[in-house]
Amino acid sequence: MDYLGIDLSCAIGSLKDGNFPPKDCLLPLISKLLGYAIVAASTTVKLPQILKIVNHKSVRGLSLIAFELEVVGYTIALAYCLHNGLPFSAYGELVFLLIQALILVAVIYYYSKPVGITTWIRALLYCAVAPTILAGQIDPVLFEALYASQHAIFFFARVPQIWKNFSNKSTGELSFLTCLMNVAGSLVRVFTSLQEKAPAMVLLGSVLGIATNGAVLSQIILYWNSQVPKEKKAE
Repeated sequence: MDYLGIDLSCAIGSLKDGNFPPKDCLLPLISKLLGYAIVAASTTVKLPQILKIVNHKSVRGLSLIAFELEVVGYTIALAYCLHNGLPFSAYGELVFLLIQALILVAVIYYYSKPVGITTWIRALLYCAVAPTILAGQIDPVLFEALYASQHAIFFFARVPQIWKNFSNKSTGELSFLTCLMNVAGSLVRVFTSLQEKAPAMVLLGSVLGIATNGAVLSQIILYWNSQVPKEKKAE
């Protein structure tokens, strides 16, 4: 009995016999269910951040380059998972995270007027290169190198924001709910990556996600009542 790649026959068979499903049967089932739960939750994970910016009409305290690097990282990670044939439950959230990250960057651009020429150059360069990466139309060795680099990209995507928070002693318009969901998602993804026997680089990405997102979340809690002067544009 198989639904959406989830084999229920083992668990159902054990329950019918009046037995609790064994670990070898239960853990893969839990992994699949958690994987799809992450995918479902990822459809709204960045919505609180987007709504907070729109409602306040402000991007104060936000690092633009941090969110741009996040888009690049999601693009590379999604392309790698697609072309390595991983099950959708092991990476599906990347599809929705990338879409929301693109919308989030567009919103930041809008409320950061005027946007500098270098920002537009970065945006146009991404639009030119991203389709090729997602289609996997690059040398396999380069593909592996890109995927290895995406962990550094995600790490350095958080560093500017962490430093900005520290310098301002405030997290500005950062959304607590979005950061909390990012940490929770990374924790669950470590478990599912181990169960799905995902490549070590995929697991490493989840571990780094726990560390960096956890740092931002701790800053939001630490600077909860702090304020930073309003900014006309994100840096």
